[in-house]
Amino acid sequence: MSKNLVLIGFMGVGKGTIARALMKETGLVGVDCDDLIESMENRKVKAIFEAEGEEYFRALEKKTAKWLEKSVKNTLISTGGGFYKVKNLHKIGKVIYLKSSFEGILERIKSSANSEKKLAKRPLLSDMNKAKALFDERDPLYKEKADIIINVENKSIDEIIKNILQEIK
Repeated sequence: MSKNLVLIGFMGVGKGTIARALMKETGLVGVDCDDLIESMENRKVKAIFEAEGEEYFRALEKKTAKWLEKSVKNTLISTGGGFYKVKNLHKIGKVIYLKSSFEGILERIKSSANSEKKLAKRPLLSDMNKAKALFDERDPLYKEKADIIINVENKSIDEIIKNILQEIK
């Protein structure tokens, strides 16, 4: 495969978890956009949001997207929930939307071993009504951007990986 795979989806859907499992299965190298931004800024995403606001963070995502397009090949890229908005998304690679219901995502987070930490690091999940409205707004946009849609709800990681591998062959 000579193209990047770009995982998109709502925060907490499991993009990082799926990326790590897919890396093991395929031997691809992986990068996480939020990790790249945190390294670039030398601070956590939550701290960036609190100090500079969402607009500043989205500008960092655009900068990251430009770098990915120019510099990264044959890589699995896990994105933040709002990364789908970058204009060059399809120039970066094949876009895979990991889809779940809002309730399914909350259940996934709550059932994880470090659920408190996972909720705390997602500033946009601090208000559940706003988060649900954001999910409802983004879901059709994720579908629109996706080359491949993988339903991850109530599926094991192995099932999800198998579905992705079938779709990308």
